[in-house]
Amino acid sequence: MRCPYCDYLESKVLDSRPTDEGASIRRRRECIRCNQRFTTYERVEDLPLMVKKKSGGSQVFDRNKILNGLIKSCEKRPVSLQQMEEIVDDIEKALRNKMVRETTSEEIGEMIMARLKDVDEVAYVRFASVYRQFRDVESFMRELEELVRDKKE
Repeated sequence: MRCPYCDYLESKVLDSRPTDEGASIRRRRECIRCNQRFTTYERVEDLPLMVKKKSGGSQVFDRNKILNGLIKSCEKRPVSLQQMEEIVDDIEKALRNKMVRETTSEEIGEMIMARLKDVDEVAYVRFASVYRQFRDVESFMRELEELVRDKKE
């Protein structure tokens, strides 16, 4: 770490403490050359996760978009806000654990539907009808038949 006073590259750590509920570490340092003390903070680098849209464009991952979609799908259903937030947390964690910087909106949509299917079938069908953009009753019925078949298995 470069000394802010004399620009020397070497310093020794005098004290380290976690801050921000463990999100970063505060280090008290002393320059080897000029003996001045200074404080540094160490954080995990949080790279933005990009989402490639169906239209071809890209945008930064926004967990609020997923949560808003879940809220609409789960309206008047016995699904708590906490359950919806857990779904969003699980999806975001799974995406970040893949260690890729870009994912597709299709992958995120499939992840949402997989989790909604286990939580509430009506909310799942509502989300699927918007996500899959059913063009007619037949495509909607095929999705319902698949849901019933999966439930029997």
